[in-house]
Amino acid sequence: MSGWRISPPVRILIGLATGLVAGALLAGRPWGASLAMVAGPVGRLWLDALTMTVVPLVFSLLAGGVMAAAMQAAGGRIVLRSLLWFAVLLLAACMLGAASTLVTLDLFPLPAAARLLPEAAGPASTALSGLPGSGDWLAGIIPTNPIKAAAETAMVPVVVFALLFGLAASRIDPALRGAVDRLVRALAETMLVIVGWVLLVAPIGVLALAFGVGQRLGGGAAGVLAHYVAVVIATAIVSILFVYTVAILFGRIGPLAFARAALPAQVIAVSTQSSLACLPAMVEAAPGLRVAQSSAGVVLPLAVSLFRLTSAAVNVAVALYLAEVHQVVPGPAAVAAGVIVAALVSIAAVGLPAQVSFFAIVAPVCLAMGVPVALLPLLLAIETLPDVFRTLGNVTADIAVMAIVGRRGGADGGGEGVGGGNGPA
Repeated sequence: MSGWRISPPVRILIGLATGLVAGALLAGRPWGASLAMVAGPVGRLWLDALTMTVVPLVFSLLAGGVMAAAMQAAGGRIVLRSLLWFAVLLLAACMLGAASTLVTLDLFPLPAAARLLPEAAGPASTALSGLPGSGDWLAGIIPTNPIKAAAETAMVPVVVFALLFGLAASRIDPALRGAVDRLVRALAETMLVIVGWVLLVAPIGVLALAFGVGQRLGGGAAGVLAHYVAVVIATAIVSILFVYTVAILFGRIGPLAFARAALPAQVIAVSTQSSLACLPAMVEAAPGLRVAQSSAGVVLPLAVSLFRLTSAAVNVAVALYLAEVHQVVPGPAAVAAGVIVAALVSIAAVGLPAQVSFFAIVAPVCLAMGVPVALLPLLLAIETLPDVFRTLGNVTADIAVMAIVGRRGGADGGGEGVGGGNGPA
């Protein structure tokens, strides 16, 4: 009989629960103080090992993703229109996600216990990077020294440099472009191997971090985590409603017709938490949305590869939630930087497991806003439920773009094309 194996997300969740319970039970006892002296450094070392991969991983994935998108944009009008819609909707969803999260946190403030989280996280809660003051934040966008920006984990200039690097590399000699592509892919694969090693011991690292949280918060930790899950799911639902609105207005289809066409793929999204697994069902939805199968065959694979609307919006929500926990007040410039970074680095999530992409894609958004990342591993442990809504929203957004860009009469430049004044393309 084959052995029963516990999945990595469950192992991390067990580590979180064990750390919280042990910390709460041993709080104030001599054993608890001794274990805390060991758990604190162990947790911080594990977090540092995970954090050290963020800059090279984001750079390599984003540069490679931008190169691929730029090359695909030359493949036809429908591809270019799809990419333009992706860009506009990603930015709009991230801005909406930021606004809805701030409103939700104002209506439903953090539990009192959440104010103890930064102390429970220990010295690692110090922000790794910040944004310049609002008066001169534009001066920090273009890195005068990309190496220095990477060393300081200044994510905004790093992301901008990766974007420009990828765009420029897509325009050089094909032989040289292939060499650059292999280099960035090799760098990304190497970083993913390191991340895999770090995640192998994730239950221990999360347990160590959670032990301190359990000591400080006791039973209040569960309430804080539940509040966090509710806030990010609310943001995901807002983004899904936004997608429905966009599909109805620009896809010129009734709400019930769109809902019926999207339902089979949405069911698969909830059950599998994989956009790729939903691809066949999304293609089957095309006739009900008046989209030719040939158009769906172009738009949907592109969307599954590059377009993660709800994930980007929720990543902004996570960063703003942690800002509230740490009592960091990001100004408009910092929030704008976080929105732009979230939209751009969502491209880098292509093909990554949820555990890897959560830290690699959320951490840059936090760093762009000057928000500490020490508590991200604890949120990673409870990402399973929010991830259902992320996937549901991403799949719904893919179908919406298909309905807008690929509907009959518009895919080949005739009829009611998006370029006729109804959208960004």
